[in-house]
Amino acid sequence: QTSTYLGAMNTHDLERMKESLSNLALASVIALSLLSGPLPAMADGQTEKFKLPPIDFNDKTRCSLSSSTIGQANAARDKLYDLRQCKLSGASAPGFDLSGVIMTDTDVSKANFKEAYFSKGYLQSSNFDGADFTNAIVDRASFKGSSLRGAIFQNAVLTGTTFDGADLEGADFTEAAIGSFDIKGICKNPTLKGENPVTGADSRLSAGCIPSS
Repeated sequence: QTSTYLGAMNTHDLERMKESLSNLALASVIALSLLSGPLPAMADGQTEKFKLPPIDFNDKTRCSLSSSTIGQANAARDKLYDLRQCKLSGASAPGFDLSGVIMTDTDVSKANFKEAYFSKGYLQSSNFDGADFTNAIVDRASFKGSSLRGAIFQNAVLTGTTFDGADLEGADFTEAAIGSFDIKGICKNPTLKGENPVTGADSRLSAGCIPSS
């Protein structure tokens, strides 16, 4: 039956199917390569051999927040979810599945990410100042080198997620689920200080860190 069906398809249809399957495979491979496991070393989102593909600036619809319909567990989409260098300050994406997203030099300051999914997200060197991740699932993601001043992570799940070199001043981690290894890195971050300008929470105390002297 499969052979008969394929035989009935024209060449254009077959090429479109091949392209769709190829894009899906590429997006899945990149997502798995970026953040393929829960170990802190893998959550960095980088390997020596892996390089991010060039940005497709010809895609005029690229810089938009869209929820995946495939399922956050696989961080899979029909194409690479690339938000590098996008300006999305103040954007609203509550409950969106943004798993597998790639961000570098991206501005999502003051964005509403309440109850959103960021499984295997590559969230490096970007502006998350004042972003609200309340009740979000940020699993096996990397905020390496990003600014998260005044960000809110109340009751968020941050398992296997790293904040190496991130600016955490004023961030609120109240009741967030953070792995024992990851919390050590957060508490050692010298920028974890001050109070959140919205919730008033003390940043170090909200993460369960010993107050700095």
